[in-house]
Amino acid sequence: MNAKKKVIAMLLAGGQGSRLYALTQNVAKPAVPYGGKYRIIDFALSNCTNSGIDTVGVLTQYQPLVLNEYIGNGQPWDLDRRYGGVHVLSPFETKEGADWFQGTANAIYQNMRFIERYSPEYVIVLGGDHIYKMDYSKLVEFHEANQSDGTIAVIDVPKEEASRFGIMTCDAENRVVRFTEKPKEPESTLASMGIYCFTWEKLKKYLIENENANTGSKDFGKDIIPAMLANKERLFAYTFDGYWKDVGTLDSLWEANMDLLSPSVPLDLYDPKWKIYARHNNMPPQYIGETAQIENSMITEGSNINGKVDFSVIFSNVTIEEGATVNYSILMPGTVVKSGAVVEYAIVGENCVIESGAKIGISPENIENRDDWGIAVVGHNVNISGTAVIKPKEIISEDI
Repeated sequence: MNAKKKVIAMLLAGGQGSRLYALTQNVAKPAVPYGGKYRIIDFALSNCTNSGIDTVGVLTQYQPLVLNEYIGNGQPWDLDRRYGGVHVLSPFETKEGADWFQGTANAIYQNMRFIERYSPEYVIVLGGDHIYKMDYSKLVEFHEANQSDGTIAVIDVPKEEASRFGIMTCDAENRVVRFTEKPKEPESTLASMGIYCFTWEKLKKYLIENENANTGSKDFGKDIIPAMLANKERLFAYTFDGYWKDVGTLDSLWEANMDLLSPSVPLDLYDPKWKIYARHNNMPPQYIGETAQIENSMITEGSNINGKVDFSVIFSNVTIEEGATVNYSILMPGTVVKSGAVVEYAIVGENCVIESGAKIGISPENIENRDDWGIAVVGHNVNISGTAVIKPKEIISEDI
């Protein structure tokens, strides 16, 4: 008989990521490239490994092909275990029929049999679209010390941003007394990170009740947490004080990549004590030509740089020809920028070709009205002709 697992993690990775538009038309949001050599999901998976959690269910639904292939057997994250390890969990058919995941709580409910296989004391529920490093074992210790039924990881946000989040109001002992979803007048600045630790027997009860009621959105923030609060269950807030970025929008994805180039941002991807693991193909070293001019940038293996690059994140197998200019931009794997093309303040997807003379994006300094400025975006596998001009905030998903 297999031993029980004290903690297992359930990673919600099935969202469409509609706010990332062209970057998620054919790719699930957690599989979007980040930081030169990673994908967004690497952070949650690496956090699990580094926290000593060796059993992870990854719940997929929208465009799962790339994500499923990327995760594989979990070997890059040391999650290829005989008992436990990483498991990709998609919606499936039972004798009652088949159903898509209808919300975050319903997604966990539909996979209760997977959880029960390991008879865990605690279940950690994670999102797959955040950039951060967190020791989940400390979250579990906090949960145990407070004899909590549910613990919500929170981060202190500026008051002017609090209305964008689910806000926790706590007493002096960090016990949650109120939870308000995106309040117009927030009474607290403790924002939910969408990271939860639950005592499994208690969570199971609420998942079943929520499903049987067949009302609401079957969501943790809108249904499960409010129901537990209404029944005066012991809910506590665990405050996280490290770097955390929700990369659910194009602007936030661009900002999170630019943060890697800032010495003042405390996100060290190379900390040997807390490595961020990823699935890498063997690549030759990056080639920096004699005509290349590079400043303040991250250049990944396999790239061929002969042009001018400043404050940019360049992924693997990217080619920037002599006479091309790339500023404050993100170029994802396999993209080619030809001589004479200019890419500024932009995100360019995988395997694109930017022909000579094309202009993508513009510096905010060259815009009269700041409200008209934004990141220009080119989706995956798009060719941009040499006569094209892609304006700020434009999102291109087809050849021009």
